[in-house]
Amino acid sequence: MIHQRSHRSAALWMAVAGLALLVVVLARPIGAQGQGANEFYDSHFHLTNYIQQGITPREFLQIMGTRVGRSTLFGIPLQQQWSYANSGSYAPTYYLQSDAPLYYYSFTDAYIASVYKALTPAEQARFDPMITGFNPADMYGADHIRRVLLAFPGVFSGIGEFSIHKEFVSAKVSGETASLTNPALDRVLDFAAEAGLVVILHNDIDMPFAKTDAEPVYLTQMKALLRRHPTASIIWAHTGLGRVVHPAQVSPAAAERVPNHTEIVEAILTDPALSHVNFDISWDEVAKYAVSSPQTIARVATMLNRYPDRFLFGTDTVAPASAAAYFAVFDMWDPVWRQMTPEASLKVRKGNYERIFNEGRRRVREWERSNLK
Repeated sequence: MIHQRSHRSAALWMAVAGLALLVVVLARPIGAQGQGANEFYDSHFHLTNYIQQGITPREFLQIMGTRVGRSTLFGIPLQQQWSYANSGSYAPTYYLQSDAPLYYYSFTDAYIASVYKALTPAEQARFDPMITGFNPADMYGADHIRRVLLAFPGVFSGIGEFSIHKEFVSAKVSGETASLTNPALDRVLDFAAEAGLVVILHNDIDMPFAKTDAEPVYLTQMKALLRRHPTASIIWAHTGLGRVVHPAQVSPAAAERVPNHTEIVEAILTDPALSHVNFDISWDEVAKYAVSSPQTIARVATMLNRYPDRFLFGTDTVAPASAAAYFAVFDMWDPVWRQMTPEASLKVRKGNYERIFNEGRRRVREWERSNLK
């Protein structure tokens, strides 16, 4: 009898344990099931879109599940105007859906701060909010960033993503066009260095539909800007590429050989004066270049293996509607991950994010303690 009761008790406990495990698995987000835990940290994520709509941080946490440990958290600094004269009753939600202008929407920073502060401490620890609602062509842009830090201490880790030259976008922004040579941008980066803010900067390396065998038009100005700010922690978003800003094209018959995109990036990585510059490999438009052929996959993996401390993965998704939509970008990179060493892959997927944003958090909190009255 004792043995029978013992067996029944053991069977009961095993059944209970099995049920508990099933509940845990089923409670996980669909996008996380069947995947590895804590696969990456997202260095480039937009909570809201071009009309300041999106998902909540808690909804994003549900999408992240166990596959994503940490993520940046920012909106979009530009609002698409709904001009009845331009599109009538059609309400555009994206900058390509209207000829009406875009304008800077500074309230985005207060919104990001408010939804972040509504989270529990454990939830907050998984996010690094970023300031974006400033105009980089305005000499007062740096003052806006300072005010946001003082109004919302303990919240932000950096600034960006903000754009200077961006295909189809720059020409639509109301007011003065941003420029890499504008002292207003220098003031922004000077303050970022002072406060320890991590910078995510979008600047197309070239014009759309650039000609073959031509040096990217914005490369020289961009490198000069980066050299002027050696103490700022700068992440060049998308390695300078875009939807139609493709990697530099080189023809075999060129009289004077122009470096291809990988060589351009590698020249920056090996320049001691630019050791403060990192790159994010975010956006599905960038992934399409990286995995376009076995040759490009091998070339990209070789560069990441050679310089594993200088790249961060990011999705650049905008208010994703589902886990499938969110993780699609990460999964596009699978051919590259497979050719990387485990050590290099870990740094690009998580380690560099942790190192750079932990230091950003530490320095910004220190600046706030020194400047709050």
